Amino acid sequence: MKTMDALSTRAVAAATTVARKLGLRCNDEPELLADGSNVLVHLRPSPVVARVATTTGLVRKPAQDWLALDLDLAGFLAGRNFPVVAPSTEVPSGPHISDDLALTFWEYVEHDRGYVSNALETGAFLRELHAELRGFRGNLRHLSPFTEIPQWLDEVEEWGAVAAADLAMLRRGYAAILVRIDALALPEQALHGDAHKKNVLKTSRGLVWTDFEDACRGPIAWDVACFVRTSGEERKNALASYDVVIEPEHLEPFFEARDLQGAVWGAILSTRFADRRARAEEWMAVCRERYASTSD
Repeated sequence: MKTMDALSTRAVAAATTVARKLGLRCNDEPELLADGSNVLVHLRPSPVVARVATTTGLVRKPAQDWLALDLDLAGFLAGRNFPVVAPSTEVPSGPHISDDLALTFWEYVEHDRGYVSNALETGAFLRELHAELRGFRGNLRHLSPFTEIPQWLDEVEEWGAVAAADLAMLRRGYAAILVRIDALALPEQALHGDAHKKNVLKTSRGLVWTDFEDACRGPIAWDVACFVRTSGEERKNALASYDVVIEPEHLEPFFEARDLQGAVWGAILSTRFADRRARAEEWMAVCRERYASTSD
């Protein structure tokens, strides 16, 4: 297992502690699958993955509310036989609390870890997901991955992690984008919330979606903007793969919203992971150029 900081080490220990209390067989060397926004760890030899809120838990309080949302959306889709990583049936899926950390349990899905879905696959798969999510009637926050930004900024201001001028700039950008999105008054539905290609896994049964922690209610343009921004394709080609006409003026504020979110979340991740700082600074530079003001 790679070297982890104290928070991630606690997360792995919390996952194994809860799993064993529930009677799950897991050895002393679980496999670390991810360590960033959250810790994901395979509790081998059992077919169970624990998801523990780490970085997300620093700014989402109580973190178990977002993990419960992840379970709700994935459980809904799995119940309709839509291809997703499903909550575990080996043990109660949660959320559970251990050592003040929130965690959930998921089915372990064998997948090609080197495979990254292309824009044609992801766009069509996202369109299918949106069609299925129209049937979801649970409670969802309005565009929460974006509307959480003021709360995140208040948190990082207390940490002293972002310069005062950048905090003012980000708050100014957030307010400007929010006005533009609200003015569009677009139809809303349940969304994935973080619909990029890394949240699509290639398995023996085909592609499956994962990670619904950012699920929210809002215009499909939010998900589409995320997909297009991360597709690696020209905007026109990526949009063609989604195959639903969205007016360019309806998409533009959501592209800016995703960029602003990237700058803020990048700053948060950079407080724990030095290798995230360069990309975070790139996002911040984009936002400085857009929302610069001589008043700061």
